[in-house]
Amino acid sequence: MNHSPYRREPPYAKHLSRLIRPFPNFDFFFIKRVREKAVQALQLRPGGHVLDLGCGGGGSFPYLVKAVGSTGKVVGVDISPQSCINARHRVERNGWKNVEVIEAAAESVDLPGRYDGALMFAAADVYASESALAHIEPCLKDRARVAIFGAKLSQGLAGKLLNPFFLLMCRKLSPATPTPDPAPWALLAGRVDDLNVEELFFGSMFLASGTLKARQSGA
Repeated sequence: MNHSPYRREPPYAKHLSRLIRPFPNFDFFFIKRVREKAVQALQLRPGGHVLDLGCGGGGSFPYLVKAVGSTGKVVGVDISPQSCINARHRVERNGWKNVEVIEAAAESVDLPGRYDGALMFAAADVYASESALAHIEPCLKDRARVAIFGAKLSQGLAGKLLNPFFLLMCRKLSPATPTPDPAPWALLAGRVDDLNVEELFFGSMFLASGTLKARQSGA
């Protein structure tokens, strides 16, 4: 089984997860709108089935549940046991009957059925992993939508001044995450036809989405 070294959790992750556990619906106010936009980019319909890869504590669940409705299904996947505990706590607290949380690596998770869309929100260890994307792609329906959000290096003047500080903070706060680069959507770009990239927060973050390329006959 291929586990990249950056899949290991940083030392503080367990403590942080336990700290926020009593507040299952907590989310940073400035990120809520971005989550909503990411889910909108998936163009989900009521009754749809969607993956939330690297779901963390389930911050995107409310928007995904709203998009697919009570007849749809949301499957969250995360490699972190602590994050999965928090995500299940959120599911239980909100009474969602159509949300499942699976503790597994994206490179090897066993997913029954096929899905209409996949979200990778702040999940660089998934969208920047060729093995993870290659494993997940067959689980998606033909022409499924994919959306990813995360950090990047800014190419603007302000970004060039702030990038060294930003990289230092990433290494200190999240050493388990791959170092951001100017185009972290590169692997997704090769898998979709209509890639759309929007830079956010002065170019230090991005939201990218697209429609999975049609599979060749017999593929």
